[in-house]
Amino acid sequence: MANAPHGGILKDLIARDAPIAAQLAQEADKLPEIILSERHLCDLELIINGGFSPLEGFMNQADYKSCCQTMRLADGALFPMPITLDVSKEQIESLQLKPGSRVTLRDPRDDNALAIITVSDIYPAEKSMEALSVFGSEDLAHPAISYLQKSVKEFYVGGNVQAISKPNYYDYVALRYTPAELRQHFNKISWRKVVAFQTRNPMHRAHRELTVRAARQRQANVLIHPVVGMTKPGDVDHYTRVRVYSSLMPRYPNGMATLALLPLAMRMGGPREALWHAIIRKNFGVTHFIVGRDHAGPGKNSDGKDFYGPYDAQELVKQHTEELGIEMVPFQMMTYLPGSDEYQPIDEVEPGTQTLDISGTELRRRLRTGAPIPDWFSYESVVKTLRESYPPKDKQGFTIFLTGLYNSGKDQIARALQTKLNEQGGRSVSLLLGETVRSELSSELGFSPEDRHKNIQRIAFVAAELTRAGAGVIAAPIAPYERSRLAAKETINKTGGSGNFFLVHVATPLEYCEKTDRKGNYAKARAGEIKGFTGVDDVYEKPAKADLTVDLSTMSVAEITHSIILLLEANGLI
Repeated sequence: MANAPHGGILKDLIARDAPIAAQLAQEADKLPEIILSERHLCDLELIINGGFSPLEGFMNQADYKSCCQTMRLADGALFPMPITLDVSKEQIESLQLKPGSRVTLRDPRDDNALAIITVSDIYPAEKSMEALSVFGSEDLAHPAISYLQKSVKEFYVGGNVQAISKPNYYDYVALRYTPAELRQHFNKISWRKVVAFQTRNPMHRAHRELTVRAARQRQANVLIHPVVGMTKPGDVDHYTRVRVYSSLMPRYPNGMATLALLPLAMRMGGPREALWHAIIRKNFGVTHFIVGRDHAGPGKNSDGKDFYGPYDAQELVKQHTEELGIEMVPFQMMTYLPGSDEYQPIDEVEPGTQTLDISGTELRRRLRTGAPIPDWFSYESVVKTLRESYPPKDKQGFTIFLTGLYNSGKDQIARALQTKLNEQGGRSVSLLLGETVRSELSSELGFSPEDRHKNIQRIAFVAAELTRAGAGVIAAPIAPYERSRLAAKETINKTGGSGNFFLVHVATPLEYCEKTDRKGNYAKARAGEIKGFTGVDDVYEKPAKADLTVDLSTMSVAEITHSIILLLEANGLI
């Protein structure tokens, strides 16, 4: 029999509201609506399927404050992570939100009505209090704190929800179990004790050995339960990871393990997150939960120190084991013994015994360079999957983003660089010149600061998609504003591949640009015939941190092009 849910009752709102779902759907079309963010979507799915039991909606102010300050809801139930729906002042006014309002919550991907919330209260987001209480810091190096301060709006809406439908998925549908479905599955195959393994990373031989060992010691079965919602920025995408997990499942003894996906938006909240993960797994019917060293830790803070201690998460979960009704299994660091061709917990290895390990950093280096990955570390199917998704550097795409004043030479440099890269071969090379993009993508935009910013983001979107497809992209807009360039870099690194964006500042002086302007546009701007001209009556903000700075008044196009080629070579891209 599966473990009892947290609070004793599984809050399966989908099943509860199924008899009136059609009626709710009709009502939803007549109500004001909130389009959910990606995090809201993950949270709502786990509210309506019971994964967040005993919650039945987004937290009201009393639950929010109590959760932040005491790790408990206002009624005393243990729940360490605030689950909130944030809205702006403008939304409150435009939607006429107030206690008693009913609002449709829609999926941002397909506009599908998922639920209706009945507003209980609207209250200010106490961001500093939340950051300090929940995450123990206000350091923006923490991804959840950065999200809280930069993305979360100024008010929270509390209230219970009624479920209309689950979110639609088209990937790995057979692996997406609700808590009720997974509990039914456990009962069907007579699993009484289940050890859950939480992961947001690919799994290798050590992880397989760890989970098998944990299961055998407790005469239990294994649930591989990876997060496929929001994880830490820069993590391996969930498509690749699920292919890895699926290829690993046949490596388990027959009938020992099963794979199910968890649509969770992680906060990387360390100890509190580990406790939260345990509650969620209990709701899915699990009896044992593996808690790792620095479980759900976000890495280093701004001072280069870990946000949380290595065993803080294990200690917090252990303190609440009896109340939770789920047994914590400490993660054991496994190391490979070449002499006996086996993995053992590192603290059980005799002193002087030869061991082998490959760190995450070393694994990424081998993937980046194409260096071999030994089969004692991982399985051939896992390595093949990772290499397909993360080819070596010289097979990856990149973006060279040239920024500078009009007539600074950036267009000539861009054309010459395209020619050199085409000469070398190995990948397609796309050229996005400022004037070309303006006429093809942004013809309706003017030259206001906001229109200029929007134009750069369109360039970034195209560059990111081409970079992701393995192309070399050379973009050469004026891009006068630092915020636009930083946003472009973030877009391209996020979609196209982190570390494959290079900002080249073509720092040719204004005097030189103006003196060599054969079209006379500077003269027209000086005469007032052209308004908002960069360098004349609109500012050009010099990049604070360019990867390369060049100057056409002191260097030739050939010299500058060669410098960019050397930059790409130094980063292993050609």
